[in-house]
Amino acid sequence: MKKLLLIIGFASLTYFSGAQELKSYEFPRGDIRFMFYNCENLFDTFDDSLKNDESFLPDREHYWTPSKYRKKLYNISKVIMATGQWEPPEIIGLCEIENRKVLNDLTKKTGLKKFNYRIIHKESPDKRGIDVAMLYRPDKFYPLIYKTFKITFPFDSDKPTRDILYVKGIDDFKDTLHIFINHWPSRWGGQNETDRKRRFVASVLRNIVDSLFSAENNPDIIIAGDLNDYPTNNSVIKDLKALTDFNNPKSEELYNLAWYLQEIKHQGSHKHAGEWGVLDQIIVSGNLLNKLNKLYTSPDNVHVLNAPFLLEDDNNYTGKKPFRTYTGFRFHDGYSDHLPVYLDLFRK
Repeated sequence: MKKLLLIIGFASLTYFSGAQELKSYEFPRGDIRFMFYNCENLFDTFDDSLKNDESFLPDREHYWTPSKYRKKLYNISKVIMATGQWEPPEIIGLCEIENRKVLNDLTKKTGLKKFNYRIIHKESPDKRGIDVAMLYRPDKFYPLIYKTFKITFPFDSDKPTRDILYVKGIDDFKDTLHIFINHWPSRWGGQNETDRKRRFVASVLRNIVDSLFSAENNPDIIIAGDLNDYPTNNSVIKDLKALTDFNNPKSEELYNLAWYLQEIKHQGSHKHAGEWGVLDQIIVSGNLLNKLNKLYTSPDNVHVLNAPFLLEDDNNYTGKKPFRTYTGFRFHDGYSDHLPVYLDLFRK
């Protein structure tokens, strides 16, 4: 089993050309592996009268039956195990999960059960009923506080979006981490038409981070999520102010490792109209890029898991694409339209 996980855990470089080159590498595993994954519509099979979840019911468009739900849980757990290599990630950020029930089922009714993952989750006002969440292994991480930051658009208050989840905790060596899990507004309706919503969320997050920089001395911060923007978009560069020059990092600044992943490593976590890009981003504070820090990382330690089982042939364009659960309303028995991203942290 250990050998199998090592094999499927190898990441592959993904190029933006139509044809993907799949070259397998074994990356050294850090002392803490942090993972983020957009699960793509991890719904249970029950109707929530307060949410627009009707299409994921047994008698509706997706014919979302208990057997399909169980297979989805198994598939997500397989991805988590593969991302961890010989043991699953210590900390996991998730998005597109419906509620605490699906998180309980994922952590208690799959092979993840033996790792005793704990859940941090709070229902958000998103009308579809999809939330963000964090899982952690209690032998490796202990949360001190957590809270959610609600997003209310002053220009569109009738359409709430997902909360930002904030967790402050310590690892098993008493190092403090500040983690923000995000799922910014989608591009549905047009990139330009929805741009100001993502820029608004980015500015809210930046204000929160600035307050943290003021309150804490050289905090170790991880920001992760499906931002529905790329590392080169204004929301990330101008509003969140995530820098891309990793030389001489400053502890009170943010640095976008996803930019390095996309622009230097030429990897992608999502494919749209034949083009790969990194919507699923990991951004860190400069202190984590300091090798003199007790916990540290580098741009080379962020990866996309694009193992072969997560991909299928792209018949409309060229190369490969993510192997999804559905294509339209046809059950495809895949995983997600996104690939997971992960970051290794090392101890000095």
